[in-house]
Amino acid sequence: MHIPIKPIFVFHTAARAGSISRAAKELSVTPSAVSQQIQALELQLGVSLLAKAGRGIVLTEAGERYFSMIADQVEHIAEATATIKGFRSVTSLTIRATPTLSNKWLLPRLASFLDQQPDLEVRLDGTNEPTDFSQEIVDIELRHGDGRWPGLFVEGVVEEEFMPVCSPGYAAADSLSPEDLPKFRLIHSAKSQAQWTTWFPLAGVTSTDRWQRVLFDRSHMAIDAAARGMGIALESTLMMEEELASGRLVCPVASYPAIRLVTQWIVCPFDHLRRKKVRTFLDWLREERDAWAARR
Repeated sequence: MHIPIKPIFVFHTAARAGSISRAAKELSVTPSAVSQQIQALELQLGVSLLAKAGRGIVLTEAGERYFSMIADQVEHIAEATATIKGFRSVTSLTIRATPTLSNKWLLPRLASFLDQQPDLEVRLDGTNEPTDFSQEIVDIELRHGDGRWPGLFVEGVVEEEFMPVCSPGYAAADSLSPEDLPKFRLIHSAKSQAQWTTWFPLAGVTSTDRWQRVLFDRSHMAIDAAARGMGIALESTLMMEEELASGRLVCPVASYPAIRLVTQWIVCPFDHLRRKKVRTFLDWLREERDAWAARR
């Protein structure tokens, strides 16, 4: 079915204005052109929509019903059109990143990128769901995983070190041995690639005790829980930079086995690397990454 978009908008304008001449002025056309569009719509619908009333117009019963049915939709279309029109000159960069990396590492640094690129509008989408670049409008993704995604550009962000951490009020720094940890509440991050079940054998600990534990779906929740004194977490130094620097988190174990992994990856289609905005973001990201590695 052909939808007469232009006549519908003209009718909406005339009905709202209550006058053919005022509608013509608003649309920058002649009153005759407005009348012709409305007549074409009436012909297609098979009903009369407007009637003359002195120098103005009134809606017929059918016109009132039709106007009430389309008014919200027409105004939404007009609003959406004005919004998109305003964005024509803006360059937008859409970044998808895991919630923990977004909150704990990227967001604290993002202001410097925005200051360097004042003409670039950034959207940060924090989710663990991998991007379907053929269906979604995402320029670049920082993805959690093992780095094996054929057909895409993939680059590791940085090697992370996983270590036990807790609030200094829960256990003082360097006050425990690995054998002591099963006696404490252990915080588990369900999706982390470093787990206590891996760490304890590396530390030479075989525990027969039933662990007291609390589990979280996101690493940033596990980090916050540890900082609040809820237990001991096994988390990445990349994600805990602020908490470690401020002393909100400490390592309670004097000597521990190091688990070093690359868990965060820069991912995008190869053709996205031709986009200047993507290259600009990657250059900044690598500088921040290298600066963090040097401080570590």
